[in-house]
Amino acid sequence: MARTELFVKQAAAYARARPNYPATLFQMLADATQRHERAWDCATGNGQAAAMLAEHYESVVATDISDGQLAHAVAHPRVTYRKMLAVPEDSQELEHTVGPAGSVDLVTVAQAVHWFDLPAFYSVVRHVLRRPGGVLAVWCYKQPRVSAAVDALCDKLYEHDSAQYWDPARELVDADYRTIPFPFEPVDSRGVGPHFMSMTKEWTLDDYLHYWRSNSAIQTALDNGVDLLSAEVCDTFLRAWGPADISRTVTFPMALLMGTVSASS
Repeated sequence: MARTELFVKQAAAYARARPNYPATLFQMLADATQRHERAWDCATGNGQAAAMLAEHYESVVATDISDGQLAHAVAHPRVTYRKMLAVPEDSQELEHTVGPAGSVDLVTVAQAVHWFDLPAFYSVVRHVLRRPGGVLAVWCYKQPRVSAAVDALCDKLYEHDSAQYWDPARELVDADYRTIPFPFEPVDSRGVGPHFMSMTKEWTLDDYLHYWRSNSAIQTALDNGVDLLSAEVCDTFLRAWGPADISRTVTFPMALLMGTVSASS
């Protein structure tokens, strides 16, 4: 199955199950850019990041290849959603969809840059980012943490049961993006990263399992006739979780890379 199809087929599930990014992340990004006129959220999915960027930038262009994902996008008066490849076929398409060369203050990619042709994407980023001061920020998050009992089942499901169904690009997430080439200059003395933070949700077991069902490996397994979240597996999670209607704090570890372009690059 093509990578894009993995997320088209589960767009509705993605919209319901994906955790929200922390407000502190977007304040950090806004503090890193000198101007706040335009941001581009690439591979926006259902627009979680785009809507929060719009609280800090005058306009946000949010692009995705998936009509299904865009159909479930979060509406915001300062966000314009458009269909586009992460690396458009030519600069004319890029400038028509995102903006003229040197016009974008911030480019973001949430939980997706590991799928990209990175040299081609970085070339696109350098074309649209403002010089100096334009910033690229990419981040990922790893498997959720709840309790020792639930986490043990989560790790078994992720590291053993579903391992063969993940795309190899997932290894970049497992490494907190440390192994991704990131040829940009530090924004400040902290370096390009990875910078670590976390996001939390208060979820019931049903919410937690919906998150798991939104993962690409679960869909790929189903397409191969394997139900990794069978009734039996869900029962084991129920025993570890406690009463299904009890909300528990679910924490997602995050890693952020953030860099800028110089006037001469």
